[in-house]
Amino acid sequence: MAVTARALASPSSRPRPLRAPLPARQLLTTLHRALPAALALLASLSAPQPAVAQVSVKDDLGHTITLAQPARRVVSLAPHLTEDLFAIGAGPLLVGAVSYSDYPAEALKLPRVGGYNGFDLERIRALKPDLIVAWETGNPARQLAQVEALGIPLFRDNSRTLDDVPKALVRLGTLAGHEADAAAAARRFGEHIARLESQYAARPPVRVFYQIWDRPLMTVNKQQIISDAMRVCGAVNVFAELPTLTPTVDDEAVLVANPELIATGGDGTNSAKSLDRWRRWPRLAAVRTGQLAVLPPDLLVRMGPRLPLGVEHLCQAVDRARQAR
Repeated sequence: MAVTARALASPSSRPRPLRAPLPARQLLTTLHRALPAALALLASLSAPQPAVAQVSVKDDLGHTITLAQPARRVVSLAPHLTEDLFAIGAGPLLVGAVSYSDYPAEALKLPRVGGYNGFDLERIRALKPDLIVAWETGNPARQLAQVEALGIPLFRDNSRTLDDVPKALVRLGTLAGHEADAAAAARRFGEHIARLESQYAARPPVRVFYQIWDRPLMTVNKQQIISDAMRVCGAVNVFAELPTLTPTVDDEAVLVANPELIATGGDGTNSAKSLDRWRRWPRLAAVRTGQLAVLPPDLLVRMGPRLPLGVEHLCQAVDRARQAR
């Protein structure tokens, strides 16, 4: 095929002039300057890429929970554990929680997966959590066994003393990748309790009956965390030696124990009425001196970051009873 004059005149068809080679000295200088950057690039390409860090902790049953990476989707099966996760900055990781997970306000927006009467296992599975956190003594064993059968890593909290709570915060921080926030929350918790213990623990002891329910009448023994709170306040749990964690007692047992303070937790009228039953016995020490106390709801019964505030309210009530002698 003949080549036309138009094709020969096209810029793309014209031969490009060759560039003159760089002088040797200039070429060496250019290579010398480029060499470090080139070596650094080669090193970065050949170096192994860092893997996502695996995390591992032991829960309160001694079970090791290992995650390939910090959790990104968490379901909470206890209100206090929901509070724990928000307190360590891991609230945005929560994708589901149980009923009564109402603090902080953001927790109210979480999808519900059941409550103390049972869990919605299909709902939990549909939320695709990579970690479930549960309360060993607050969630029935049969229900926890069903949750465990889902094959999702399960962390069980079984805090019994005030010292256990900051430890739980730290371990949750490890699992959620929020170690620094968890350490700070644990430190604040411990410092608040230490201040209260320094202020109240050495004062003359006060005999206390803590009423957790009135029908049937229930209290706590020395292995329950409220009893440890009493210790901080310089109080004595009159039913500390009973064998079960939350024993049922009767009116006669309370009358024999003759506590100087009867306390319960609640939201006002109903809780106050639950203590009115004791007014039938005016010789009861707590009734004689008017020491029937309704403490703020949830603060003392949830083993979470607000527990020191609950202990503080209890200590103030114990001190009022002390002064009323």
